[in-house]
Amino acid sequence: MTVSVPHPLPTLDADVLRTFVAIVDTGSFAAAANAVFRTPSAVSMQIKKLEEQLGVSVFDRDARAVTLTSDGEMLLGYARRILALNREAVAKFVAPSFSGLVRLGAPDDVGESLLPLVLKRFSETHPGVMVDVVIDQSVGLRKRFDDGKLDLALVNLSSNMPNRDDFEILLEEELIWVGAKCGTAYRRDPLPLSIWEEGCAWRDNALAALEKAGRNYRVAYMSSHATGRRAAILADLAVAPSCRTLLSDGIVALGPEHDLPPLGKYQLGMTIRRDAASHIKAVADHLREVFETYRRVGRFDLCRAC
Repeated sequence: MTVSVPHPLPTLDADVLRTFVAIVDTGSFAAAANAVFRTPSAVSMQIKKLEEQLGVSVFDRDARAVTLTSDGEMLLGYARRILALNREAVAKFVAPSFSGLVRLGAPDDVGESLLPLVLKRFSETHPGVMVDVVIDQSVGLRKRFDDGKLDLALVNLSSNMPNRDDFEILLEEELIWVGAKCGTAYRRDPLPLSIWEEGCAWRDNALAALEKAGRNYRVAYMSSHATGRRAAILADLAVAPSCRTLLSDGIVALGPEHDLPPLGKYQLGMTIRRDAASHIKAVADHLREVFETYRRVGRFDLCRAC
């Protein structure tokens, strides 16, 4: 009697899966090629190999976009799990001592738009480290840190903040005015503002600049949360001080051509407890790397974590 021996199932290549996930996360083959340090042709070859191996198409391609097929959607879940398990296994041997809890504080402009992506990247390289995030105003974050309730804090620095030398400057750039795309709020008199509560460095810069320029204003929308301020801007109820990293669809930069005075620069500082353990220092080093990349290339290139 002849017994048929089944052929073993093919093994998926982690590098190919990483490229596949990068295409999904960046939205294009070209951007994914940059993220995984390969040429676009090499990326195309990897996906062709993957599709031949599985016997299905994972992407629908046209001139405008790359979208997942139903088989691609199914594969994506497996790919993320395989890559996560691979990182976890390697980390157990490569960085077994990096484990523990980090209490990180950040202002909500950073905490909402940037920090989730930064921490996602960190968790992929340090799966044994847990990061608990506290979002608060910079004044509140400083108090929490001084009271020993935070291990690490990111704070928007103001010129009159005491003990500024305790902070390492991660970012310094010009503040800008922002408003709704095609909006008219900047034309109103008094100028309607969407700003934070007292104690915010951006608020202080904005009010001082308007008073120096002799521009009438009123606080039309005051919120301690970025989502509330953004809603007021998108509804064209007000303009607001902001930074370029927070520009998004529907919100544009405003300037002298809109009769708005310059706001000067702002700084984002970081402070870390003096007796910080290695896992806390690892988070700090990761933040330094992210902001150093931004200073060098002018954008937060977070997709390289794929």
